[in-house]
Amino acid sequence: MAADKGAERKTGADRPEEAYDASPFLPERPGRGNAGLRRLRDAAADCRGCPLHEDATQTVFGSGDARARVLLVGEQPGDQEDRRGEPFVGPAGRMLERALDEAGIDPAQSYVTNAVKHFKWAHEEGRGKRRIHKPPTLRETAACGPWLAAELALTEPEVLVVLGATAGKALFGSSFRVTKERGTCTEREVRGRSERVVPTIHPSAILRAENRDEVYAGFLADLRVAARVLE
Repeated sequence: MAADKGAERKTGADRPEEAYDASPFLPERPGRGNAGLRRLRDAAADCRGCPLHEDATQTVFGSGDARARVLLVGEQPGDQEDRRGEPFVGPAGRMLERALDEAGIDPAQSYVTNAVKHFKWAHEEGRGKRRIHKPPTLRETAACGPWLAAELALTEPEVLVVLGATAGKALFGSSFRVTKERGTCTEREVRGRSERVVPTIHPSAILRAENRDEVYAGFLADLRVAARVLE
């Protein structure tokens, strides 16, 4: 069946990107646990569900164990993540790892992923080939939604940490406001399942802030709310 679907993609529409829908690229039965996540990761490498794949180096899928106690969802890969093919390995990732450690959350017990799996970027005028991050649109985020839904279906975290507005809107719709909901732990329905959810800012916001110490302290306080769920 998987081979038939692959043939259909090759002989069907020349531009599957224009459908803005990743679901045709997902395996029908990925399996369970880590084996299922590996199958999803392999399938995502060939995703052409929206135009973002055209300029990205590669798909950046989630990383971690299916049995992780904490699942963290960010926005999209950055420049270093795009080059290395792993989520949260750039400056924002190092900031996140530091804060998790200080909050008492074991990074080894965390699954990290992004709402969008390809790096969206643009050249900045006057800076040559430097790749500048651009936020994904709601349409691009929705196109990638089936991958995130599949990851959530194969993991059973005790707490879901939402990193930033894009991740929140991907999970809860356009009315989500991280500034209003951050630092709280609430039971919410996520893709048909009840989850304990703690929203906070994206760690990249700390790197952009002038008052970095103050913003970091707020981020750390939010993560400590998630850590208390695990106690």
